[in-house]
This record gives sequence, C-alpha cells and structure tokens, in this order.
Amino acid sequence: MIKLIGVVVVIIGLVLRFNPLLVVIAAGFVTGFVSGMNPLEVLGAIGKAFTTNRYMSLFILVLPVIGVLERNGLKERAENLIRRMQAATPGRIMLSYMLIRQVTNAFGLQIGGHPSFIRPLIAPMAEAAALKGRTASTNTLDRIRGMAASADNYGNFFGQNLFIAAGGLLLIKGVMDQAGYPVSLLTMAQYAIPTALAALAIAAFRFLLFDRRIEKAIRREQTSEQAKREGESA
Repeated sequence: MIKLIGVVVVIIGLVLRFNPLLVVIAAGFVTGFVSGMNPLEVLGAIGKAFTTNRYMSLFILVLPVIGVLERNGLKERAENLIRRMQAATPGRIMLSYMLIRQVTNAFGLQIGGHPSFIRPLIAPMAEAAALKGRTASTNTLDRIRGMAASADNYGNFFGQNLFIAAGGLLLIKGVMDQAGYPVSLLTMAQYAIPTALAALAIAAFRFLLFDRRIEKAIRREQTSEQAKREGESA
C-alpha cells in the first residue's frame, strides 16, 4: 500500500502547480525508495522505461524548434497574415484547422497538436481575426484560445480512427478478436467516416455561434471602455 505514495506525490505536485516533469520524476524516486530500490536502480528503471517508450518522447524534440520560431516572430507573422485577410474569422480558422487535422490523421500523419500548432499559430491567428486591431479582455482572449484548443481535440479524436493502422483501431480489433467477434481494420475505419463528418458539421455550427458571441463580447467591451474614457474626460 505504501508503494502508492507516488500517486499522492503526483496529486500534491500538480495541485501546487509544480513542474509536471519534475513531479513525475520525484514520484518515481519516492516510489522506488519505499520499494527498497537504491538511486541507481531507480535511474535504471526510468532509463529502461524511457528506452522502451522512446517514440513517445519525440514530441520533446519539437518544443525547442517551436521556441526558436516563436522567439523569431512566428506569432507576429501569423497575426499579420490574418489581419490582411478580411474574411477570416476565429471560427473559420478553427474549422479549417480541424479539417486539415482530420484529413492528415486519415493518412496517418500526426500534423498538429497544442504545443506545436495551437499555441504558436492557430490561437494567435484566431485572436487576430477576432480583434482586427481592437483590444479585448483576458477573459475573452482565453475563450478564443480555449476554443482553438478544442479544434485540435475534435480533429484528432474524430480523425485518428480514419487511419486503418491507428492505435485506437488496433486496440479495438484486439479486444473484439479476443471476445470472439473478428472484425477487419478497413471495416472499422469505414464506420468512422460518418462519425468524423458529423463531428465536422457539429463543430462548424459551434464555431459559427462562437464567432457571433465573441464579436458581441468584443463590441460590448469596446463600448464599455469608450464610455469609461468619456466619463473620465467629462
């Protein structure tokens, strides 16, 4: 039972908003110590797990590249591009990104993600399309960023099963085969198509409503700010 103290360490660390990576490593060391392992054995276990699942750590290589691009004006370039596109709205940008996410997932290409696309590109582009030179409160900007993140979630979740070699489909096939209900990967991928199309249609409707709501919110804030300035000058 005491070996579960690592779970307690993770919960406390995340509640206190410590660095998640350090929290997980600390939890691993604590669990190893209470299990009677010495520091070298704990490091060996962590290294073995890293080597076994090294493909999962590839995203770490992307983060420095994104950081360098942001440092050299990636966000500003994206915002300037959108400002020149009068027809661009946050919803249209998010819907376009979601469609790209689904199509690339259908071909097994994992192009997208919150750290590599949403934060440096899609969210700034959506903000620029919504503001068009105006200002907005932090709450409004957070709503735009949150909706942009949802576009990635929708596209990834409902698009990954369109690829016949997706991990989700392989897992379902394994479970179905063991239960005595053999099913082909191609059949499951075909059944995922209507779901993906329905998700795209529902998301398009949500993005359309979001455009209207966010425009009203920005106009309301602009009116309030103008009235405040006029009151101060009177």
